[in-house]
Amino acid sequence: MADFLTTILAKAASNLKTIVLPEGHDPRTLQAAQVIVEKKIAKLIILGDPDEMAPKLGPELKSGRIELMKPTHHPLKKELAEKLYEIRKHKGMTTMQAEVVIADEMYFGTMLVKTGRADGLVSGATHSTADTVRPALQIIKPAEGNKTVSSMFFMCFPEVTYLFADCGLVQDPNESELADIAVSTAKTAFQFGFEPRIAMLSYSTKGSAKGDGAAKVVMATERAKATLDAIYGGKVVIDGELQFDAAFVPDIAAKKCPNSPLKGQANTFIFPDLGAGNICYKATQRLAKAEAYGPVLQGLAKPVNDLSRGCNSDDIVATVAVTAIQAMDV
Repeated sequence: MADFLTTILAKAASNLKTIVLPEGHDPRTLQAAQVIVEKKIAKLIILGDPDEMAPKLGPELKSGRIELMKPTHHPLKKELAEKLYEIRKHKGMTTMQAEVVIADEMYFGTMLVKTGRADGLVSGATHSTADTVRPALQIIKPAEGNKTVSSMFFMCFPEVTYLFADCGLVQDPNESELADIAVSTAKTAFQFGFEPRIAMLSYSTKGSAKGDGAAKVVMATERAKATLDAIYGGKVVIDGELQFDAAFVPDIAAKKCPNSPLKGQANTFIFPDLGAGNICYKATQRLAKAEAYGPVLQGLAKPVNDLSRGCNSDDIVATVAVTAIQAMDV
Protein backbone atom coordinates (compact mmCIF):
# COMPACT_ATOMS: atom_id res chain seq x y z
CA MET A 1 0.00 0.00 0.00
CA ALA A 2 1.54 3.30 -1.10
CA ASP A 3 1.81 5.87 1.68
CA PHE A 4 -0.02 9.17 1.50
CA LEU A 5 2.99 11.24 0.44
CA THR A 6 3.97 8.86 -2.38
CA THR A 7 0.38 8.84 -3.61
CA ILE A 8 -0.04 12.62 -3.72
CA LEU A 9 3.32 13.19 -5.39
CA ALA A 10 2.39 10.74 -8.13
CA LYS A 11 -1.06 12.27 -8.59
CA ALA A 12 0.33 15.80 -8.82
CA ALA A 13 2.88 14.64 -11.39
CA SER A 14 0.12 13.14 -13.54
CA ASN A 15 -1.33 16.57 -14.37
CA LEU A 16 1.19 19.39 -13.99
CA LYS A 17 -0.23 22.54 -12.46
CA THR A 18 1.49 25.89 -11.98
CA ILE A 19 1.97 26.89 -8.35
CA VAL A 20 3.20 30.24 -7.04
CA LEU A 21 5.84 30.28 -4.29
CA PRO A 22 6.03 33.89 -3.04
CA GLU A 23 8.97 33.29 -0.68
CA GLY A 24 11.90 32.98 -3.07
CA HIS A 25 14.15 34.74 -0.56
CA ASP A 26 13.91 31.73 1.77
CA PRO A 27 16.43 28.87 1.26
CA ARG A 28 13.79 26.24 2.05
CA THR A 29 11.65 27.43 -0.85
CA LEU A 30 14.53 27.11 -3.29
CA GLN A 31 15.51 23.68 -1.94
CA ALA A 32 11.92 22.51 -2.36
CA ALA A 33 11.75 23.99 -5.85
CA GLN A 34 14.64 21.84 -7.00
CA VAL A 35 12.87 18.67 -5.81
CA ILE A 36 9.51 19.74 -7.27
CA VAL A 37 11.00 20.38 -10.68
CA GLU A 38 13.26 17.33 -10.66
CA LYS A 39 10.32 15.04 -9.79
CA LYS A 40 8.00 16.92 -12.14
CA ILE A 41 5.42 17.52 -9.41
CA ALA A 42 4.40 20.98 -10.64
CA LYS A 43 5.49 24.00 -12.62
CA LEU A 44 6.55 26.91 -10.44
CA ILE A 45 6.47 30.68 -10.41
CA ILE A 46 8.86 31.85 -7.71
CA LEU A 47 8.71 35.44 -6.50
CA GLY A 48 11.81 37.30 -5.37
CA ASP A 49 14.99 38.70 -6.86
CA PRO A 50 15.91 36.58 -9.90
CA ASP A 51 19.56 37.60 -9.65
CA GLU A 52 19.73 36.14 -6.15
CA MET A 53 17.57 33.08 -6.80
CA ALA A 54 18.99 31.86 -10.11
CA PRO A 55 22.46 30.81 -8.85
CA LYS A 56 20.84 28.78 -6.06
CA LEU A 57 18.49 26.86 -8.32
CA GLY A 58 21.15 25.24 -10.47
CA PRO A 59 20.31 23.21 -13.58
CA GLU A 60 16.62 22.94 -12.66
CA LEU A 61 16.19 26.54 -13.79
CA LYS A 62 16.80 25.42 -17.38
CA SER A 63 14.00 22.85 -17.26
CA GLY A 64 11.39 25.33 -18.44
CA ARG A 65 9.26 24.50 -15.40
CA ILE A 66 10.40 27.45 -13.25
CA GLU A 67 9.68 31.12 -13.88
CA LEU A 68 11.23 33.77 -11.66
CA MET A 69 9.42 37.05 -11.10
CA LYS A 70 10.27 40.20 -9.18
CA PRO A 71 6.94 41.86 -8.26
CA THR A 72 8.35 45.36 -7.89
CA HIS A 73 9.77 45.39 -11.41
CA HIS A 74 7.72 42.91 -13.41
CA PRO A 75 5.90 43.96 -16.63
CA LEU A 76 2.68 42.50 -15.20
CA LYS A 77 2.71 44.87 -12.22
CA LYS A 78 0.58 47.59 -13.82
CA GLU A 79 -2.01 45.17 -15.24
CA LEU A 80 -2.34 43.28 -11.95
CA ALA A 81 -2.63 46.55 -10.01
CA GLU A 82 -5.50 47.65 -12.26
CA LYS A 83 -7.30 44.34 -11.73
CA LEU A 84 -6.70 44.51 -7.98
CA TYR A 85 -8.22 47.98 -7.93
CA GLU A 86 -11.35 46.70 -9.72
CA ILE A 87 -11.70 43.90 -7.16
CA ARG A 88 -11.16 46.12 -4.09
CA LYS A 89 -12.50 49.55 -5.07
CA HIS A 90 -15.83 48.81 -3.36
CA LYS A 91 -13.82 48.58 -0.13
CA GLY A 92 -12.28 51.99 -0.73
CA MET A 93 -9.02 51.00 -2.40
CA THR A 94 -7.64 53.68 -4.74
CA THR A 95 -5.58 53.12 -7.88
CA MET A 96 -2.55 54.51 -6.08
CA GLN A 97 -3.03 52.11 -3.17
CA ALA A 98 -3.41 49.20 -5.57
CA GLU A 99 -0.10 50.07 -7.22
CA VAL A 100 1.59 50.01 -3.80
CA VAL A 101 -0.11 46.84 -2.59
CA ILE A 102 0.60 44.83 -5.75
CA ALA A 103 4.35 45.18 -5.11
CA ASP A 104 3.87 42.92 -2.09
CA GLU A 105 4.71 39.36 -3.10
CA MET A 106 1.63 37.91 -1.41
CA TYR A 107 -0.77 40.15 -3.30
CA PHE A 108 1.17 39.83 -6.56
CA GLY A 109 1.16 36.04 -6.22
CA THR A 110 -2.51 35.87 -5.30
CA MET A 111 -3.38 38.00 -8.33
CA LEU A 112 -1.42 35.58 -10.54
CA VAL A 113 -3.79 32.87 -9.32
CA LYS A 114 -6.87 35.07 -9.66
CA THR A 115 -6.05 35.94 -13.28
CA GLY A 116 -5.36 32.33 -14.24
CA ARG A 117 -1.61 32.69 -14.75
CA ALA A 118 -1.13 30.17 -11.93
CA ASP A 119 -3.34 27.43 -10.52
CA GLY A 120 -2.56 27.82 -6.83
CA LEU A 121 -0.26 29.36 -4.23
CA VAL A 122 1.75 28.06 -1.27
CA SER A 123 3.15 30.41 1.36
CA GLY A 124 3.85 30.60 5.08
CA ALA A 125 7.52 29.69 5.49
CA THR A 126 8.18 33.32 6.40
CA HIS A 127 4.67 34.83 6.28
CA SER A 128 2.03 34.48 8.98
CA THR A 129 -1.21 32.64 8.39
CA ALA A 130 -3.00 36.00 8.28
CA ASP A 131 -0.61 37.27 5.61
CA THR A 132 -1.34 34.19 3.50
CA VAL A 133 -5.08 33.92 4.04
CA ARG A 134 -6.06 37.61 3.95
CA PRO A 135 -5.22 38.19 0.26
CA ALA A 136 -6.92 34.91 -0.65
CA LEU A 137 -10.13 35.94 1.10
CA GLN A 138 -10.02 39.43 -0.43
CA ILE A 139 -9.13 38.41 -3.98
CA ILE A 140 -9.89 34.75 -4.67
CA LYS A 141 -12.83 34.53 -2.26
CA PRO A 142 -14.89 31.48 -1.29
CA ALA A 143 -16.02 29.00 -3.94
CA GLU A 144 -19.54 29.35 -5.31
CA GLY A 145 -22.11 28.00 -2.88
CA ASN A 146 -19.68 28.09 0.03
CA LYS A 147 -19.54 30.81 2.67
CA THR A 148 -16.91 29.35 5.00
CA VAL A 149 -13.19 28.95 4.32
CA SER A 150 -11.81 26.33 6.68
CA SER A 151 -8.83 24.02 7.10
CA MET A 152 -8.18 20.33 7.58
CA PHE A 153 -5.33 17.91 8.24
CA PHE A 154 -4.57 14.51 6.80
CA MET A 155 -3.50 12.37 9.77
CA CYS A 156 -1.51 9.52 8.28
CA PHE A 157 -0.55 6.16 9.73
CA PRO A 158 1.25 3.39 7.80
CA GLU A 159 -1.98 1.64 6.81
CA VAL A 160 -4.69 4.27 7.10
CA THR A 161 -5.31 8.02 6.78
CA TYR A 162 -7.90 10.04 8.70
CA LEU A 163 -9.20 13.53 7.99
CA PHE A 164 -9.53 16.11 10.81
CA ALA A 165 -11.28 19.51 10.46
CA ASP A 166 -11.24 22.34 11.37
CA CYS A 167 -7.91 22.37 13.18
CA GLY A 168 -6.40 25.64 12.07
CA LEU A 169 -8.74 28.45 11.04
CA VAL A 170 -12.38 28.86 12.21
CA GLN A 171 -12.31 29.49 15.95
CA ASP A 172 -15.92 28.99 17.03
CA PRO A 173 -18.09 27.96 14.07
CA ASN A 174 -21.84 28.36 14.31
CA GLU A 175 -24.08 25.58 13.05
CA SER A 176 -24.04 26.85 9.46
CA GLU A 177 -20.25 27.23 9.42
CA LEU A 178 -19.81 23.80 11.00
CA ALA A 179 -21.99 22.29 8.27
CA ASP A 180 -19.89 24.08 5.63
CA ILE A 181 -16.74 22.62 7.16
CA ALA A 182 -18.18 19.10 6.94
CA VAL A 183 -19.22 19.57 3.30
CA SER A 184 -15.84 21.05 2.33
CA THR A 185 -14.01 18.20 4.06
CA ALA A 186 -16.09 15.65 2.18
CA LYS A 187 -15.08 17.33 -1.07
CA THR A 188 -11.42 17.26 0.01
CA ALA A 189 -11.71 13.56 0.82
CA PHE A 190 -12.99 12.76 -2.67
CA GLN A 191 -10.30 14.93 -4.28
CA PHE A 192 -7.64 12.81 -2.61
CA GLY A 193 -9.21 9.42 -3.22
CA PHE A 194 -10.93 8.81 0.11
CA GLU A 195 -14.57 7.85 0.65
CA PRO A 196 -15.59 10.03 3.59
CA ARG A 197 -17.42 8.58 6.56
CA ILE A 198 -18.05 11.71 8.58
CA ALA A 199 -18.46 11.98 12.34
CA MET A 200 -19.66 15.29 13.75
CA LEU A 201 -17.96 15.21 17.14
CA SER A 202 -19.23 16.41 20.50
CA TYR A 203 -19.01 15.74 24.22
CA SER A 204 -22.38 14.02 23.81
CA THR A 205 -23.62 10.99 21.89
CA LYS A 206 -27.20 11.16 20.66
CA GLY A 207 -28.45 13.31 23.50
CA SER A 208 -26.46 11.68 26.32
CA ALA A 209 -25.60 15.18 27.55
CA LYS A 210 -27.31 18.52 27.09
CA GLY A 211 -25.98 21.94 26.27
CA ASP A 212 -25.67 24.52 23.54
CA GLY A 213 -22.52 22.89 22.16
CA ALA A 214 -24.20 19.55 21.63
CA ALA A 215 -27.30 21.19 20.14
CA LYS A 216 -25.09 23.08 17.67
CA VAL A 217 -23.57 19.83 16.45
CA VAL A 218 -27.00 18.21 16.03
CA MET A 219 -28.26 21.08 13.89
CA ALA A 220 -25.00 21.27 11.91
CA THR A 221 -25.24 17.56 11.15
CA GLU A 222 -28.74 17.97 9.76
CA ARG A 223 -27.63 20.87 7.55
CA ALA A 224 -24.53 19.06 6.31
CA LYS A 225 -26.44 15.87 5.56
CA ALA A 226 -29.02 17.72 3.48
CA THR A 227 -26.30 19.45 1.45
CA LEU A 228 -24.23 16.30 1.00
CA ASP A 229 -27.28 14.31 -0.09
CA ALA A 230 -28.05 16.97 -2.68
CA ILE A 231 -24.48 16.93 -4.01
CA TYR A 232 -23.58 13.27 -3.77
CA GLY A 233 -26.94 11.54 -3.87
CA GLY A 234 -26.73 9.94 -0.46
CA LYS A 235 -23.29 8.41 -1.05
CA VAL A 236 -21.68 10.18 1.92
CA VAL A 237 -22.30 8.65 5.33
CA ILE A 238 -22.51 11.30 8.05
CA ASP A 239 -23.73 11.18 11.64
CA GLY A 240 -23.67 13.26 14.81
CA GLU A 241 -23.63 14.29 17.54
CA LEU A 242 -21.07 11.63 18.55
CA GLN A 243 -18.31 11.30 21.08
CA PHE A 244 -15.05 10.18 19.53
CA ASP A 245 -15.22 6.65 20.90
CA ALA A 246 -18.75 6.18 19.55
CA ALA A 247 -17.54 7.36 16.15
CA PHE A 248 -14.39 5.24 16.07
CA VAL A 249 -14.81 2.03 18.07
CA PRO A 250 -17.43 -0.40 16.68
CA ASP A 251 -18.07 -2.12 20.01
CA ILE A 252 -18.70 1.18 21.76
CA ALA A 253 -20.83 2.43 18.88
CA ALA A 254 -22.98 -0.69 19.20
CA LYS A 255 -23.71 0.26 22.81
CA LYS A 256 -23.94 4.04 22.62
CA CYS A 257 -25.50 4.55 19.20
CA PRO A 258 -26.62 1.21 17.69
CA ASN A 259 -28.56 2.96 14.93
CA SER A 260 -25.66 5.10 13.74
CA PRO A 261 -24.90 4.48 10.05
CA LEU A 262 -21.20 4.90 10.83
CA LYS A 263 -21.13 1.79 13.04
CA GLY A 264 -18.00 3.15 14.74
CA GLN A 265 -16.06 3.28 11.49
CA ALA A 266 -15.67 7.00 10.80
CA ASN A 267 -12.60 8.20 8.92
CA THR A 268 -13.43 11.92 8.78
CA PHE A 269 -13.81 13.85 12.02
CA ILE A 270 -15.38 17.31 12.29
CA PHE A 271 -14.58 19.03 15.57
CA PRO A 272 -17.03 21.44 17.19
CA ASP A 273 -14.50 24.27 17.53
CA LEU A 274 -10.88 25.17 16.83
CA GLY A 275 -9.74 24.38 20.37
CA ALA A 276 -10.90 20.79 20.16
CA GLY A 277 -9.60 20.29 16.63
CA ASN A 278 -6.18 21.83 17.17
CA ILE A 279 -5.56 19.99 20.43
CA CYS A 280 -6.66 16.64 18.99
CA TYR A 281 -4.58 16.84 15.84
CA LYS A 282 -1.46 17.77 17.80
CA ALA A 283 -2.10 15.05 20.40
CA THR A 284 -2.59 12.48 17.64
CA GLN A 285 0.57 13.65 15.90
CA ARG A 286 2.74 13.55 19.02
CA LEU A 287 1.29 10.69 21.06
CA ALA A 288 0.30 8.34 18.25
CA LYS A 289 3.20 9.33 15.95
CA ALA A 290 0.90 10.22 13.05
CA GLU A 291 2.23 12.17 10.08
CA ALA A 292 0.18 15.38 9.86
CA TYR A 293 -0.22 17.05 6.46
CA GLY A 294 -1.82 20.47 6.66
CA PRO A 295 -3.39 22.80 7.33
CA VAL A 296 -5.03 22.37 3.95
CA LEU A 297 -7.34 25.31 3.21
CA GLN A 298 -10.81 24.40 1.95
CA GLY A 299 -13.63 26.36 0.41
CA LEU A 300 -11.70 28.85 -1.74
CA ALA A 301 -12.51 29.31 -5.41
CA LYS A 302 -8.86 28.51 -6.20
CA PRO A 303 -6.39 26.78 -3.90
CA VAL A 304 -4.09 28.65 -1.54
CA ASN A 305 -2.29 26.82 1.26
CA ASP A 306 -0.46 27.92 4.36
CA LEU A 307 2.80 26.50 5.72
CA SER A 308 4.13 26.56 9.25
CA ARG A 309 7.01 28.98 9.72
CA GLY A 310 8.86 26.02 11.20
CA CYS A 311 8.44 23.98 8.02
CA ASN A 312 11.25 22.28 6.14
CA SER A 313 11.70 21.90 2.39
CA ASP A 314 9.96 18.50 2.41
CA ASP A 315 6.86 20.14 3.91
CA ILE A 316 6.84 22.64 1.05
CA VAL A 317 7.11 19.85 -1.53
CA ALA A 318 4.15 18.02 0.02
CA THR A 319 2.04 21.17 0.26
CA VAL A 320 2.72 22.04 -3.37
CA ALA A 321 1.53 18.54 -4.33
CA VAL A 322 -1.65 18.97 -2.24
CA THR A 323 -2.30 22.37 -3.83
CA ALA A 324 -1.79 20.99 -7.32
CA ILE A 325 -4.30 18.19 -6.67
CA GLN A 326 -6.85 20.70 -5.37
CA ALA A 327 -6.34 22.73 -8.54
CA MET A 328 -7.32 19.75 -10.69
CA ASP A 329 -10.95 20.15 -9.60
CA VAL A 330 -11.19 23.92 -10.06
